[in-house]
Amino acid sequence: MARNKYPEETVNLILGVAGRLFMEKGYERTSIQEIIDNLGGLSKGAIYHHFKSKEEILDAVTNRMMEESNRKLAGILKRKDLNGIEKLRTLFKSSLCRSVQDDIFKVAPGIYNNPRLLTSLLYETIELTAPEYILPIIEEGIADGSIVAEYPKQMAELISLVANVWINPMVFDSSEEETYYKFLVFDQMLKGMGLDIVDEEMITRMRKLTAIYQKSK
Repeated sequence: MARNKYPEETVNLILGVAGRLFMEKGYERTSIQEIIDNLGGLSKGAIYHHFKSKEEILDAVTNRMMEESNRKLAGILKRKDLNGIEKLRTLFKSSLCRSVQDDIFKVAPGIYNNPRLLTSLLYETIELTAPEYILPIIEEGIADGSIVAEYPKQMAELISLVANVWINPMVFDSSEEETYYKFLVFDQMLKGMGLDIVDEEMITRMRKLTAIYQKSK
């Protein structure tokens, strides 16, 4: 009865245990049964009452990790001391360098062979990242003259897809070297659109995150 009466406590327990196991063993090497075994008596039914699959648990774990960080990123859009291109540069650097990314890459699964996770990533990139974070900044940059773009919506989607999918080592299982080269091409692409926003710190940071992911596999 207690589990039904306090579902939030049950969810928090499941996510806490799953998150710890994902961090310690990696997502791929953690089974649902191992999560159950560490829940102090909760049944498999208690898990499946709240989550349909291990992938759904992962979504919830990573969403909880990112919640506070995303609020900080959203705050960049409201800053009055930066023009459009400065906001875009600050957003990319802040997103890449936030400490929670280390934890995300530690628990990350391989996405390429998981249709559900790949679809979720594509959906979030096009329906959330591009319209809610990138597009408003591009439009602001067009208005203040720091960004030139004839098709801002499509530019926002392209930038988001390349950054979140093509460069993402979780999608293509890229090595540090391959990620480095992809980031260099990304930089060239952006500069071709008049967006000089990538610096050496970002490139180095992406290589570090790739190393974290490769080590945790």
